[in-house]
Amino acid sequence: MNLTDQTILITGGGSGIGLGLAEAFEKLGNQVIIAGRSQSKLEMARAKGFATLTVDMTSQESIEGLAKEAIQKFPALNCVIHNAGIMKNEKLSKGDNAEIATDTVLTNMLGPILLTSFLLPHFLKQKSATIMTVTSGLAYVPLSMTPTYCATKAGIHSYTESLRFQMKDTAIEVKEIVPPYVQTHLMGERQAYDPNAMPLHEFIDEVMSILKNNPEVDEIVVQRAAAFHQASFGGEASYREIFKSRNEFFLNARKAEWDSM
Repeated sequence: MNLTDQTILITGGGSGIGLGLAEAFEKLGNQVIIAGRSQSKLEMARAKGFATLTVDMTSQESIEGLAKEAIQKFPALNCVIHNAGIMKNEKLSKGDNAEIATDTVLTNMLGPILLTSFLLPHFLKQKSATIMTVTSGLAYVPLSMTPTYCATKAGIHSYTESLRFQMKDTAIEVKEIVPPYVQTHLMGERQAYDPNAMPLHEFIDEVMSILKNNPEVDEIVVQRAAAFHQASFGGEASYREIFKSRNEFFLNARKAEWDSM
């Protein structure tokens, strides 16, 4: 992936990892367009000098409109970073998770698939293009407290693998960023200031370093996510131990939050 002189669309780019990537890519001389639903976040992005577009990632019509508007306003567009996502606890035994599950699947999984579909004809005409998904270490070792979130990230990982294989004879690169637990507002204030989470600036710096030093890499995996990413390679017993220990850790750490649901 060429890290300069690209025109990059980032969904969910108004905060957290998306904004961090937007700022990092802009510093390298790229044009970055931030897309999102929150008008307050888009206003803050515009105040930082970014172009912005509005999209509802739960709506096919809105996603198609985003693709058309982005191509029309930015004909040099040749990169998309699928970063928009939601993550919520679900106590499955309560049986009232339909709305959370639906919104999560639409936003985290179907949304990126649809946007890719709408952008592909344009990208295939470019001299080079990049499609980058943002999954999670939880795509490889799920967190039981957020089952639908983990399922969508596993689904996008699988989709990314298939997309990469289908694009292997084209000028389109397909990459996957695999974040660990990062200090963002994805699950609220607690996560943003949790000392157990990786500081956002450290995560962004490591991602950009990997891309700079190994531009051909398919999966951008920072060190803190490596154990999750590689869990299955150690055999079933090793995987089960990692799954058990991480889930017990988070259930204990968030006991009051979980018990109150």
